[in-house]
Amino acid sequence: MHSIFLYILEYMYFSITPILEIALMAILFYYILYYIRGTKSASVLAGIVFVIMIVTIITDLLKFEVISWLLNGLWTFFAVAVIVIFQPEFRRAFAQIGKNPFTKGIQKQETINEIITAVINLAGRRHGALIVIEQNIGLRGLADNSVLINAVITHRLLETIFFPNTSLHDGGVIIQGGKIKYAHCVFPLSTNPELTRSMGTRHRAALGVTEETDALVVVVSEETAGISIAYKGNIKKNIRPERLRRFLDVLINEEKGKTFKELVDEMADSDKATGFIQK
Repeated sequence: MHSIFLYILEYMYFSITPILEIALMAILFYYILYYIRGTKSASVLAGIVFVIMIVTIITDLLKFEVISWLLNGLWTFFAVAVIVIFQPEFRRAFAQIGKNPFTKGIQKQETINEIITAVINLAGRRHGALIVIEQNIGLRGLADNSVLINAVITHRLLETIFFPNTSLHDGGVIIQGGKIKYAHCVFPLSTNPELTRSMGTRHRAALGVTEETDALVVVVSEETAGISIAYKGNIKKNIRPERLRRFLDVLINEEKGKTFKELVDEMADSDKATGFIQK
């Protein structure tokens, strides 16, 4: 009886172990891909894997034994190459893993506060601005011709960047993890004729970014001093300063159960109830 019990345990162990190993590897690959998304290193990795796979298949078909043997050994060194290529991404990943969730929440609120203060001040002076807030999809691919800032976000720094006739005021900025990561960014313009017919360059750029990514974009018009928010290919113009916090709180903190359209409708209903008419 005892031997049967041991046999069952042994059988279960050898049956479950491969499943656990596959699950662990899947989780590992998921987080690797999650942390390198939107980076140039991701393209490098994809290119290396693609080339090695194609060459391996060709050598197996043509039965080039020496090249096939060399390629099989090359996979051993591939792990070392990945560590070297993705050193910045691994460092960023471990730093994020070690972050306290409570501290992260405070950082988001500080970021929102600084953006709101800057936007209100810029609108009051009629200084145009384009502020792109990175969410889950990386924006490094849109910053190739930009200027690296990598400074903690403050409203004074944002206001200085968008001060007219300064070297960085043209284009937009990218906010990443509580920092102004890039400035002087040139973003793709939306080609949606229905939405962009009467829009300027900043608003078209805001839509263009949100059509390709899940970024949240705040725009200040230098002509009208109006504040707009673009998200997932939609744009809401003429947002009152007191409403701006509600939009940013919901969209940056990803409040569950709220889509951009639902939030806009909620604001409209509230405005009607208080006698305010949205332009």
